[in-house]
Amino acid sequence: MHDGSLFRLGIDLETGATHEEAHDMSGREADVYADVPVRDVFDETRDDHFIRRDGKVFAGTHLIIEVVDGEGLDDQARIEKAFRDCVDTCGATLLHIHTHKFSPQGVSGVAVLAESHISVHTWPEIGYGAFDVFMCGDAQPWKAVDVLREAFSAGDVRVKELLRGEEVVADRL
Repeated sequence: MHDGSLFRLGIDLETGATHEEAHDMSGREADVYADVPVRDVFDETRDDHFIRRDGKVFAGTHLIIEVVDGEGLDDQARIEKAFRDCVDTCGATLLHIHTHKFSPQGVSGVAVLAESHISVHTWPEIGYGAFDVFMCGDAQPWKAVDVLREAFSAGDVRVKELLRGEEVVADRL
């Protein structure tokens, strides 16, 4: 098997072709790339869900959100509602929510999105919640900041932004 075989198998699976179908009758590998157009990574019409902003191409926006002096961070139902409100407000697509309540306190959880995820781990005894909001495509993760501030009556919310795949995505496409 040569170096490109696994990559080509992935291409074949996407199109529904089997590895055998990617070979012609003489046993030579067919040019499975013949019909793949060369497209500019900065082309806004691409359907890859990468984000193109300010001359950059990246996989998604990942916000590290710290809720400080928050209330209700031990309430599993409140956290799940905050996840749903974030999803709706940000224009994302919810696939699944799973949370776990710890004893004596604290909640961990994740909302799996078509656009990536929202996750949390809380320390209600000190009013602290560590949230991650990672979204790709057209979703607007920054809108989650105000949702979380309101959901937990936070005295302070601190945010750091990471552009996931920055300087990697463009090199790979």
